[in-house]
Amino acid sequence: MTAKITFFPLGNADTSLIRLADDQLVLLDYANKRDPNNQYDARCDLPVELRKEMDDADQEDFSVVCFTHLDDDHVCGSSDFFWLEHAAKYQEEGRPKIDELWVPAAAITETGVEDSAWAIRQEARHRLKNGSGIKVFSRPAALESFLKENGLTLESRAHCIVDAGTTIPGFSLDGSEQVEFFVHCPFAWRSDERGLEDRNQDAVVLQATFMAGGSETYALLGSDVDCDTIGEIVKTSRSHDNEDRLLWDILHLFHHCSYKSVGPERGVDETEPTEEVAWLIEEQSRDGAIIICPSKPIPIKGSERRGTGSVQEFINKC
Repeated sequence: MTAKITFFPLGNADTSLIRLADDQLVLLDYANKRDPNNQYDARCDLPVELRKEMDDADQEDFSVVCFTHLDDDHVCGSSDFFWLEHAAKYQEEGRPKIDELWVPAAAITETGVEDSAWAIRQEARHRLKNGSGIKVFSRPAALESFLKENGLTLESRAHCIVDAGTTIPGFSLDGSEQVEFFVHCPFAWRSDERGLEDRNQDAVVLQATFMAGGSETYALLGSDVDCDTIGEIVKTSRSHDNEDRLLWDILHLFHHCSYKSVGPERGVDETEPTEEVAWLIEEQSRDGAIIICPSKPIPIKGSERRGTGSVQEFINKC
């Protein structure tokens, strides 16, 4: 079959499901933000919709679940849905398992987290300590320190770590899955330079390349990075002659369509994009490209009702 991506309507929150050519399921983020007590809440019932997709693909579990970062609008309710290895209370019958968990290094090293973010951090730590069922993106000094504190080294867990500028092992355009994932972010050097985790700027950004009918289709899957981080991604790709790794037929917009992903100063009617953002949007899109906006409805200026605007109007202004 042909791969497909489902982007779930969740307001200013993210969940995207990739069903691969061989019916494997790759989930990016899980944010069950719908209020079941509010009859006017138009956000989807995420657990119900995911189970429908799992049934249709004849899958009981997920091959991959990637949490791009630990903000609540990317992890909300995940500890109520998934079967997690690190504690028995997350192991009730019927919870789908995660064959491989993908997280940024910050999800391992971050402190002061709560609720689902805490559960995902603990699961990631558990898997990394065991050395299986996990891919951690980037290797900042803080990750090395965490490993050392637990009697481990970067070398002993090298098979669990994937750096920006490389593809993720286990997926190939020539394999039955017919997909390749290229990692754009996070950058270890930026984490080290700051000395502190920054969830948004240390989030996972990927380009997925799908092979179907002898042709390649590109999806650029942005998380919550801002225009500065997008700029670093563009500059790094250009310097390594990797501009093709920023081609896109599908663009999952960054940071829920926030002006911060366009430019540093919020405009009254339009936000002036940085040179790198303008290049990425205007030059790297292919014919017939589609933009996905993971946000609340965007109103037209002066409208009385929210939600009457369109993504295209936003892009025209950018």
